[in-house]
Amino acid sequence: MSDVAELKRYVGVHARGQRIKGADAILRRISTDGPGTPGSWVYEWSQVAAGLEQRGRLLDAARHYAMARFPYADGEARQEALDRCVGAVDQWRTGHEIIRLDAELPGGRVSSWATGLSRIQRRPLVLMTGGIVTVKEQLVPVLSAYRAFGLAAVATEMPGAGENTMRYDADSWRMFPGLLDAIAARAEVNDVYLVALSFSGHLALRWAAEDTRVKGIVTVGAPVREFFTSAGWQAAVPGVTRGTLAHLTGVEPDRLFAELKPMALDEGQLTAVRCPVRYLKSDRDEIIPAEEAALLAGQVSDLEVAANDDVHASPGHLLASQLWTLASLLRLAGVSDGRTAALGLALAGLRARGSLRRQPR
Repeated sequence: MSDVAELKRYVGVHARGQRIKGADAILRRISTDGPGTPGSWVYEWSQVAAGLEQRGRLLDAARHYAMARFPYADGEARQEALDRCVGAVDQWRTGHEIIRLDAELPGGRVSSWATGLSRIQRRPLVLMTGGIVTVKEQLVPVLSAYRAFGLAAVATEMPGAGENTMRYDADSWRMFPGLLDAIAARAEVNDVYLVALSFSGHLALRWAAEDTRVKGIVTVGAPVREFFTSAGWQAAVPGVTRGTLAHLTGVEPDRLFAELKPMALDEGQLTAVRCPVRYLKSDRDEIIPAEEAALLAGQVSDLEVAANDDVHASPGHLLASQLWTLASLLRLAGVSDGRTAALGLALAGLRARGSLRRQPR
């Protein structure tokens, strides 16, 4: 059971990012995080989701079910919301050229949604992962956009998040090469790009230090070292973040940061990252220390950092962040046409209005 006020505060960026209309009205009806009864977190989100599902608005229903299980499935009510979220996307994907992938890897099962995979036409591959409170169903709408640009794309989850049954630990980065092995016959796995948000960005950097198949990383607010080692910073980490990380790691909250400490990336690991890295930071991030981007600037050879004057995940700059992510990935993958030129113009306009400041190295 989580603090309702904190849940309301941190779910906002996800609701806006998913373009959920009426989220404020739903949040006003919520007064408790008890089991699925009227006025509770899961009940109010799920009631709206069920109505959308009945009207055939499956993707909208999935978005609301994802909010119902936020931040993670801690019991039967949230687990049911997660199951219905997955089920709604499973119904919606018919006719959208999206398939489901289930890979049994050492440590657990990883489920994904994918598009553009083919044994005949093996395309460059984009791997997409969200942070610790994001399920792959929230990433599905972007898959078709990447396919339209000639890329194969796979949306999956952090270890311990959503349907991913792996445990989040210092070896979690091995999930990525495990996924490549599972799809090697259907994508160009020597030409891989990652859109890895928040904590999954840290896993992407750790993988890139070991594997030259990674050709580029786009990340937003990824921890690098200070989050894992600074006791002063850890003392102020929000309760939702601490609770979710404890759930993903499977340890008691009072042992959490001792468990996470070995994940800090050292100088040797960072200098081993040879691929380009594009990092978006928020100046007033309350979860990820500002020093993380500076650490990368001192060690990663090909780095570009953009910044928004905002809190974690830049909720006040969502359009700018989403366009920056897409444009950065397409540039890394060498995709260039009239559409990418239009993206560049849109980003230039947003920068002129104060978003996405370029940070000097």
